Amino acid sequence: MADYGHELEFGYFVDPGTDDPQRTLELASMFDEFGYDLIGIQDHPYQQKHFDTLALIGYILGQTERVRVFPDVANLPLRPPAMLAKTASTLDVLSNGRFELGLGAGAFWEAIRAIGGPVREPADALAALREGTEIIRAFWGGDALRYRGEFYEIAGLQPGPMPAHDIGIWFGVLGPRAMRLTGEIADGWIPSMGRIPPAECVWRNALIDEAAHAAGRDPAAIRRIYNIGGDVSPVIESGGDDSDTEIVGPRDHWVDVLTRLTVDHGFSTFILRSVTTAPKLRMFIEEIAPAVKDRVAEVRAARG
Repeated sequence: MADYGHELEFGYFVDPGTDDPQRTLELASMFDEFGYDLIGIQDHPYQQKHFDTLALIGYILGQTERVRVFPDVANLPLRPPAMLAKTASTLDVLSNGRFELGLGAGAFWEAIRAIGGPVREPADALAALREGTEIIRAFWGGDALRYRGEFYEIAGLQPGPMPAHDIGIWFGVLGPRAMRLTGEIADGWIPSMGRIPPAECVWRNALIDEAAHAAGRDPAAIRRIYNIGGDVSPVIESGGDDSDTEIVGPRDHWVDVLTRLTVDHGFSTFILRSVTTAPKLRMFIEEIAPAVKDRVAEVRAARG
């Protein structure tokens, strides 16, 4: 159990579906207006009912002024790392520093094969993730780039443009070896509560911290981001213990659960999904989020 002391942030998981693009843009503008910190968008290029995530992110950044946007998470097997680095820095410059990079090693391999991507065994997928991260960081470093790895080769690339801010690379990975890689080289970790409840995050966070120490890093350098689902409702139905996969209950219940996830499990960024009505979305960011910040500040002060 750990609290890494990060400032709290709150975001929303926007659906990239093609059924109602106007609604998607309306939601993005709403989050920008209401004061949400982040918008996360899943990246499944092989899904025929999804827009391309990076193109959609670019459009949303162009329609908003303050909110930051990130792929939750980018599909590395279908996003060559040097091109992904260039796209990321381009979006970051054009949005005045409002792009972050969630990055995944890949999943749904037959769908990736169908669209022309490589199919990788788990060990190879992680090795490619390491190489891809090294290339992306080197690209953003600005020097001429040469790289020869098992999966990627760069032969004298002149990088540019440079990002407008220090873009975070947040891994969306799950297994033990992936947790260790996160601790070694990532800026953040993004699990989803619907798949990995809080109880299962404990040992994963411990592996991240152990690997960070072994690499000479402070575990607090790695932000913990949680995709969370549920509903704001009059009756508490879930979220009362660490085995729950969603949060359902009234305002104060949400405050209790998110405070516990921060001070006991180390999460400091919460990406909301499922809640869809404007009044509840406004309540979440204008009432629940500030109350969580206040409660966390009280706990941190009491703990010294």
